Order: sequence, then C-alpha cells, then structure tokens
Amino acid sequence: MTAAAKTELITVRDFIRYAVSRFSAARLFFGHGSDNAWDEAVYLTLHTLHLPLDRLEPFLDARLLPEERVTLLDLYNRRCQDRLPAAYLTHEAWLGEHRFYVDDRVIVPRSFIAELLDEQLAPWIDDPWAINNALDLCTGSGCLAIKLAINFPNSQVDAVDLSPEALLVAERNIADYHLVDRVHRIHSDGFSQLAGKRYDLIISNPPYVDAQAVSTLPPEYLHEPEMALGSGKDGLDFTRHLLAAARQHLTDDGLLVVEIGHNRDALEAAYPTLPFTWLDTRAGDDYVFLLRAEDLPA
Repeated sequence: MTAAAKTELITVRDFIRYAVSRFSAARLFFGHGSDNAWDEAVYLTLHTLHLPLDRLEPFLDARLLPEERVTLLDLYNRRCQDRLPAAYLTHEAWLGEHRFYVDDRVIVPRSFIAELLDEQLAPWIDDPWAINNALDLCTGSGCLAIKLAINFPNSQVDAVDLSPEALLVAERNIADYHLVDRVHRIHSDGFSQLAGKRYDLIISNPPYVDAQAVSTLPPEYLHEPEMALGSGKDGLDFTRHLLAAARQHLTDDGLLVVEIGHNRDALEAAYPTLPFTWLDTRAGDDYVFLLRAEDLPA
C-alpha cells in the first residue's frame, strides 16, 4: 500500500480499479467463489463497505471516508501478500442463495452437489418429503447438511466430520439456520461412529485431490485444511472407503451421491462393474455420481 493510494483513490470506482490492478499484478489464483480479479474486487469492496452485493452501479461514484479507504487497502494487501482466499477475509461463503460462516478451520464451501440439492435431486427422488434420514459425510462447514435439511423438509440429517474444529464451524452455521433440532453433528472417521444407522440418502463431497495435484496447488489452497483436500496417490482413498461401507448404511431404496472432482476416469477404471450414474451440473456430467443401494457391494 502506498501513501498515494490513501489520498488519490476517492470513489468506489477508484478502489475497485485499483484492486483489479493489484490482484492481476500479484497473479492471484481465483477459485473460492469467483474466477477473475474483477468479480473478487467487487465482492471484497462491497462486502467491506457493507453495501448490497448485487447492487454495484448506484455506488460506483460514492466517495469513501478516510477510515474506509484504510480498511479497504489493508484488505487488498492481505489478499495479495498472504494469498488468503477471499472467504477467509470476509468469513463468509455462498452456495446459491445460502450464506455460510467460514474460517480456516474448514475448506471454503464449493460443491456441485449444492445445485443438485436445490433441485431436490429430481428426477432421482420422486418425493422430497419421503426422505426421513440423510447423511452428509465430510460435512466441513455444514453447508451441504443444511441444504439437505432445507430441501428435504421431513429429514433428520447427520453431519459427520473427522475434524472437531470443522464441527465447531458447522455448529455455528446450523444454529444460524435454526436447524439444531434437525441437523446433528457427529465426530467420526468415515462411518466408524455410525454403527446401526441407515439413511435414505447419503451425500459426500470428500477429499479427492490426487497426490500430484496436491503438490502443485496454488498458495490460496494451502491455507485450507490439508485433510480436506488430498486423498492418496490417485485421490480415491476416501471414496474407496465410501463405496465399501455405504451399502450397510443405506435403506433398501437409498441413494449415494458423491462428488469426485476430475477423477471420473480413474474411478471407472477402478470399479468397472459399478453402474455409476453421472449427474448433470453447471460444469458438466463428470463430477458427481449417483449409485443406488442395490448397486453397491454388499
């Protein structure tokens, strides 16, 4: 931050232009809610000034107070120097219309499963009210567990994670959505603490980054919990655990929905006899699979 920036930058427009220049010069990586310098500059600026995130135009030529200028410049500096994801700077992340609290105890929420839940997994689930028990395995911030409860209004939801710290973040989000009576946090390594439990629907956005990709992650991702990213040499270690154990935790007509990242080819090669159904998302049909209970290993 230069002394000139504190005095020469006057309006919201000035600050957004400056942020875009700084972010581009720093070669930041964008993958936690935005995919370019402009969108991230707009978001960070509007959020910090407590302005509506969907209404930039009326405020572009608004002049900033001195303390607002300093706060914004400090924020831009942290983004560039520390390479912190924007969500960790603002302590919020969005999945569709739903906002969640986040910090560095959890991975920044991003999941193609979220959009499928907002569609109530149609046409694979005929009656959303018939889902009585659901499980979100590797819940992290609790965002997908909360979306399960919202979109399947008769369900009791177990939100499971190995990290006690992540479950504290999930607890806060569950309370924010007034779902403490329906979403239940469970500390468990996979299914280990779920003996005897059976679910109509199990979802999971597990660790799935392979070892080679982990070794080349941009700095922004290195601020996230390591256990939430990597999953062995081919990225499938946790998914193997899921596929081996899911059948005994599903009802007879239950469904398993799992996000797999870029590992579709490796997964199909490892399980050539499983009839994976690949679900359509905004990014394509290579990222989330569905299996029925009857299709899984006994």
